[in-house]
Amino acid sequence: MIQLKNVHKSYVVKDKQIPALSGIDLSIVKGEIFGVIGHSGAGKSTLVRLINLLERPSGGEIIVDGEAILAYDNLALRNFRRNIGMIFQHFNLLSSKTVAENVAFPIRIAGERDTAKIDARVDEMLDLVGLSRHKHKYPKQLSGGEKQRVGIARALANRPKILLCDEATSALDPQTTRSILQLLREINEKLNLTIVLITHEMDVIRTICDRVAVIDGGKIVESGPVTQVFLHPRHPTTRNFVMEAEDFSEDEFSEGLNQTGEGMVRRLTFMNESMTQPVFTRIARQCEVDFLILNGRFGKIKSTPCGQLTVAFKGDTENALAAIKQLAEAGVVVEESF
Repeated sequence: MIQLKNVHKSYVVKDKQIPALSGIDLSIVKGEIFGVIGHSGAGKSTLVRLINLLERPSGGEIIVDGEAILAYDNLALRNFRRNIGMIFQHFNLLSSKTVAENVAFPIRIAGERDTAKIDARVDEMLDLVGLSRHKHKYPKQLSGGEKQRVGIARALANRPKILLCDEATSALDPQTTRSILQLLREINEKLNLTIVLITHEMDVIRTICDRVAVIDGGKIVESGPVTQVFLHPRHPTTRNFVMEAEDFSEDEFSEGLNQTGEGMVRRLTFMNESMTQPVFTRIARQCEVDFLILNGRFGKIKSTPCGQLTVAFKGDTENALAAIKQLAEAGVVVEESF
């Protein structure tokens, strides 16, 4: 549905060309939730603003629904943008207008003049985001999570095909973040809406996204299904995001390795059937090996239960190798270098 082909973007600062994006190649499928993660200054916000041409690339192609949008004239571009909603980190609500008036605003801008149709659409959107009882309040009377729900209702008011989320949960507390992500997931499933989500938070990607691209220094350094990218990260930037999310530094990891002595260290990834059976402890008993857990995390990536343990096997080397072989046969992914 959305394709970026060899896209470049540079800014002119004091007569110098400063590159923001270099050679971006990206494909986003209709109906998926696609995440773009990167640290501040990596280029992720510039990337998302290219999709609706709030920023125009310095080079490359952008194709949406099979059409090269860079060739659009002003009228075609206005019509195209009506199919794209956007929500922001700081909500960007009109403080002088009520909740209902904020949601109605883009509908009126699009040219609708029938008050009954506008009111009906506003009520539908506020019901969707769970804010029907707040329609006559002003933004200053709302919590941060409620303001973002208004932002979502407003972004969906003109029935877009694509929703762009630029750090949409960064200003919210963890509990409110979870509720907003759950709302976005429900909207994605109910409306088959394509969502492109920009963030610097790993847990946001884990919770909601189907696929992810990791951006660093204006380049996509890794991309793919979220389970693959974050359970088996290849690029150092991705590995850093994983360690940050697990609150585990490389120094702590090295210290744990030093404590294992001659232990054989492996990372074990559990998914599908290996998540529902006590395969690890059973095999450790059968092979008569002891182990030291250096690091671990279990949970879900979107709807997929999964977990990882970094383990040092202690004792007889042959027994440890036998245990590792049996773990692999039982569906556990065993990695020696990670």
